[in-house]
Amino acid sequence: MAERALKILQGKAAEVACGLRQGATFHQLSSDKRKAVDKCSDYLEKYRPILEYDRYLSDGLPIATGVIEGACRHLIKDRMDRTGARWRLKRAEAVLKIRSLRSSGDFDAYWAFHQSREHQRNHCACGGFACAA
Repeated sequence: MAERALKILQGKAAEVACGLRQGATFHQLSSDKRKAVDKCSDYLEKYRPILEYDRYLSDGLPIATGVIEGACRHLIKDRMDRTGARWRLKRAEAVLKIRSLRSSGDFDAYWAFHQSREHQRNHCACGGFACAA
């Protein structure tokens, strides 16, 4: 399995899909086991144009992993994807920033900083940046 994953990272998703199908045929897998192989192969073939991990990595770009995708689902989809919900970009961004602060455990530190800055901005006669809170 690690060998196939490495090939996908090298940009050889089509080769892996073909190898999976050939292996399933060679080993005469049952139809239930064959469904899983075909599903995986279909996925690799369908998304082959965007599975150019070798190019992305050589360009220094990050590639998504299950951990990253799970975090995106937790932070964004679970909160924003509600039936009938409509979001404006500015409000959605504010909600997601707070959600990420809470998820990371940094909310209390952020809130103390925010309150300090708001106090300076609203109550200091010098414009808020030179006076002590």
